[in-house]
Amino acid sequence: MPMPMPRILIVAPNWIGDTLLAQPLFARLHQRFQSLTLDVLAPAWTAPVLARMPEVSEVIETPFVHGPLQWRERWRLGRALRARSYDTAIVLPNSFKSALVPFFADIPLRAGYVGESRYGLLNVLHKLDARRLPLMSERYAQLADKPREPIHRPLPRPTLTVDQANLLITVGRLGLDRSRPVAVLCPGAEYGPAKRWPEEHFAALARSLGVQGYSVWLLGGPGDRAVGDAIAAQSGGAAVNCCGRTDIASAIDLMSAAEVVVTNDSGLMHVAAALGRPIVALYGSSSSEHTPPLSDTARLLKLDGLECSPCYKRQCPLGHFRCMRELTPRRVLAEINELG
Repeated sequence: MPMPMPRILIVAPNWIGDTLLAQPLFARLHQRFQSLTLDVLAPAWTAPVLARMPEVSEVIETPFVHGPLQWRERWRLGRALRARSYDTAIVLPNSFKSALVPFFADIPLRAGYVGESRYGLLNVLHKLDARRLPLMSERYAQLADKPREPIHRPLPRPTLTVDQANLLITVGRLGLDRSRPVAVLCPGAEYGPAKRWPEEHFAALARSLGVQGYSVWLLGGPGDRAVGDAIAAQSGGAAVNCCGRTDIASAIDLMSAAEVVVTNDSGLMHVAAALGRPIVALYGSSSSEHTPPLSDTARLLKLDGLECSPCYKRQCPLGHFRCMRELTPRRVLAEINELG
């Protein structure tokens, strides 16, 4: 009698960057289990990224909003998922509420890290050894194996598929120029202003790239549209603002056309890494210690010698914002030219 195909449900992180850092876990699970069905439970804003991962069989969008427990909604979703007969659930967020749906779905094995008193909700408990697993991608990948088993290195790298037809449609809809090399600039960062390189620096860089023959596209979400407009205006026509004018799937496709991506520490930085694009990543208030882009073609830039950096604050607590202001466009342009 043939063995049934394994079925695993992943409860995904809530951020695009963390979702991409979880992809090595998905690849590792496919290495372990042949003919695996791997479904992912995720919020609507990360679902399009998961849909571009070849390891994912189906993305199940959650109806939850940020904050409330929403006990009844989680119970209803869990009961609806019972019929899928998952063998295992792996819960990536550390919150109590993130472990409720697999529990309500009666999934036999429910794995994750100890956190927020989840004993009982989870029955395969991992304890994090932060020194042994410094990278977030490693911490997620560890959940593919039994607790305390050594992690398998090197980790598989994230990779996203590209819809070439949608790329052509989006380029045409936005009137973008692909006759020249494309530089993509990503001026946004969800966490706060302290992670964002100044708009005047992005504009100066765009002008220099335009002189060097690049077509410069600004990519980001709806919340980045105003800063994108400001950068485009200050660039003297060198940059085209696409922020808020595409969905995340189309942003993925546009970024795949880039010769280089210059980005803050953001979700789009990890998208660029998964697309194999050369990256110049800008760090100030944050650090690359735990969540660097998983790429061999990434250059990570920060201003050395500042005792206040990284501060991990949403806004500069000292008011001078030296960590980003003194990271000059000239230095970033030099990194781009060395990549080329």
